[in-house]
Amino acid sequence: MLRAIDRDRYQVIPVGITRSGAFVLEVDDPQRFALDAERLPEVVDNGTRILWPEAGGDRRLRVRRSDDSIDDLGEVDVVLPILHGVHGEDGTVQGFLDTLDLPYAGGGVLDSALCMDKHFMKIVLQAAGIPVAPWSTVTPARWAREEQAVRGEAASLGYPVFVKPARAGSSVGVSKVTDDTELASALQKAFAEDDKVLIEVGIVGREIEVAILEGRGGGAPRASLPGEIVLTTREFYDFEGKYLGGDGAEVVCPAVLSDAEIRAVQDLGVRAFEAVGGRGLARVDFFLTPDGLFVNELNTMPGFTPISMFPKCWIASGMTYPELIGELVDTALERG
Repeated sequence: MLRAIDRDRYQVIPVGITRSGAFVLEVDDPQRFALDAERLPEVVDNGTRILWPEAGGDRRLRVRRSDDSIDDLGEVDVVLPILHGVHGEDGTVQGFLDTLDLPYAGGGVLDSALCMDKHFMKIVLQAAGIPVAPWSTVTPARWAREEQAVRGEAASLGYPVFVKPARAGSSVGVSKVTDDTELASALQKAFAEDDKVLIEVGIVGREIEVAILEGRGGGAPRASLPGEIVLTTREFYDFEGKYLGGDGAEVVCPAVLSDAEIRAVQDLGVRAFEAVGGRGLARVDFFLTPDGLFVNELNTMPGFTPISMFPKCWIASGMTYPELIGELVDTALERG
């Protein structure tokens, strides 16, 4: 996004978050954050500290340098919280920005938190009459107390099943389980990421995704042309396939679908977005089966790399990458 954003329209202030949670002023160098499978980029503590505006005051952003001098970086118009996972797309940062009264792109507190927790997301979608994959929810305490019951629920779903953390992103901690002997190790892998885990039926179908943007000026949400994840040698679309361009998974957009299938995906994507109170944007992931469409999940801050589905779908729908970033900014500014 640093590379693609329109510098004729926007002055960019790159803010990074270190592993310990410090907000630091970063170097405005897109190449520094390029995704390299051999060495993933990391925000290191360079001694600076971002001083956020005070709520109710002006919106000027400041930075304290390592020598304790303070520089004024200018007034913030909008924040692009391009973050994945816990404390990034779960409503935490969104609530922080709300408290500071700073406009920001993307989902708000409720839809971010809801879609981050796949258990509650499914409950809300079911209540709205939107089909989802059958599942069972497990905690470490329940696994220790009711192991046989959990094994029975997994068997009743029918192997293979997918075991996934309820509140992790980017397919981290996800396993495909082909029989009962693999269940315990898959649960332990998922529990390492989250203390709430889903065992989900393995639906056989095409993996179809659609990109949603919030409506402008009070209008209805907009849906892109759908795309498809085509797996060749991968068991599922994992972290490497999503972000590092690993072999075995291909992002195809637009997907080869009939006009009726395209409309069905777009309509159900908008319905799902509205059901969770979506704001800004989302990527809605489906399984297209002989029995119809099932919503797998909503992602309120989808991947934005050049190989990611969300930008690819909007580019296929006639929007450029810089225009898409501008759309997020303008929607946030419109909301105030």
